[in-house]
Amino acid sequence: MRKVRLRKGSLEDTQNPADKNDPYTKRVPVMRSCYSADRTGHVMLQTLFENSLKNQVTFFSEYFATDLIVEDGICKGVVAMDIATSEITVFQAKAVLFATGGYGRVFRITSNAHAGTGDGMALVYRAGLPLEDMEFFQFHPTGLWKLGILVSEAARGEGGILKNKDGERFMERYAPTVKDLAPRDMVSRAIITEIREGRGVKGSDGTDYVYLDLTHLGKEVIDEKLPEITGFARTYLGVEPTTDPIPIQPTAHYAMGGIPTNVNCEVLKNENGEIVKGLYAAGECACVSVHGGNRLGTNSLLDLVVFGRRGGKAIADFLKEAKHHEISESAADRSREIISSIMDNQGTEKISNLRTELQNNMMELCGIFRNEEDLRKMIDILEDLRRRAKNVFLQDKGKVFNTELIGALELHNLLDSAEATVYSAYARLESRGAHTREDFPIRDDSNWMKHTFAYLRENDRPELRYKPVVITNYQPMERKY
Repeated sequence: MRKVRLRKGSLEDTQNPADKNDPYTKRVPVMRSCYSADRTGHVMLQTLFENSLKNQVTFFSEYFATDLIVEDGICKGVVAMDIATSEITVFQAKAVLFATGGYGRVFRITSNAHAGTGDGMALVYRAGLPLEDMEFFQFHPTGLWKLGILVSEAARGEGGILKNKDGERFMERYAPTVKDLAPRDMVSRAIITEIREGRGVKGSDGTDYVYLDLTHLGKEVIDEKLPEITGFARTYLGVEPTTDPIPIQPTAHYAMGGIPTNVNCEVLKNENGEIVKGLYAAGECACVSVHGGNRLGTNSLLDLVVFGRRGGKAIADFLKEAKHHEISESAADRSREIISSIMDNQGTEKISNLRTELQNNMMELCGIFRNEEDLRKMIDILEDLRRRAKNVFLQDKGKVFNTELIGALELHNLLDSAEATVYSAYARLESRGAHTREDFPIRDDSNWMKHTFAYLRENDRPELRYKPVVITNYQPMERKY
């Protein structure tokens, strides 16, 4: 087992002390685990990477975090596996910040990258810390059919119209004032309602979709103002947007819930606001709850720019007084045991089959519309999938870039994220924001104006606790369109 100690301005390798003299290892390391969904995100990510190189930040590329070391309310570091060798490394650190993205891959159709498997959230959950408001997951109404690639609101902002199989502009029925520019959750529910009532278009794969019609905008507007969006339709679906409508369906897009933090990105260890010293989270994996139950478009930049900066400044201040805490020799034992059990297993289950079952059922039973019967069924399915996940078989038994092993670890992370989501949704007996219960269609402020905190309990269902929502300058009001 390799052990690395992280300091501000230095890196100590207790197995190979000579590394201390290497100028390229004398900076705080970063383990890559983030993704970007659009062009703006790519520009920001590239700029961040360039500035990191300028400031001689060390990147541990192709490391997969397998455990979070938290003892007595103090974060002491992380355990990670070098994907190139399957070697386990303990990173001892004064401070750890998770910026690991969301978990959209728990659903069949998602705009998230393949890395969006909830890894950071699952590590926190398994460390005995809570996940907050996991029942609130936003579906974007316009994802490319089958693929989930995002078709931005810009298309409807320019005048794009949603139509069903009969060519009817159906949003006039659901939001007569704003029509196609209604909020994401409302448009997503309208699309699914159209499909349920038989007005969707049956696709070649048996799934249904509706149309986003841009043809009336003209070629000049389409090519000049919407080149990326229309390019995706041409490339991936073979549709020419200047002459034909684009097949779209709602796509799992953004987690409002996640790792609970305060405004300085410090991770909370409970619903009472106590913090875990040295542990921080920012971005989609975190839940500081600026979005409440339903994020507004483009406001994910709050998580990235505002709280990324606040988290960085908070860590800088913390490191002025912080010290390393001793890590036990058994810190990596759980990771080694999990990896060994997966590698040595002679079971019959395929990772891809279990993942597909999870994604299909989450989409249908805990997606845009939810109800007690479906959620109860999803709970039973999760229990079955957890049992079967212990019986997966890897064809690749090697240690060099074993992506099949990574897939098995990601499957467990997806199951953890799904569990916290389903149980939180099952318990919330109301509809609020992106959480829609068909059997409880009304928002219930008297009983449910509170945040959900889900704690993992081994061999039992998660424990749910609650924290009241603090009302300040703005009173919650019913949306009317």
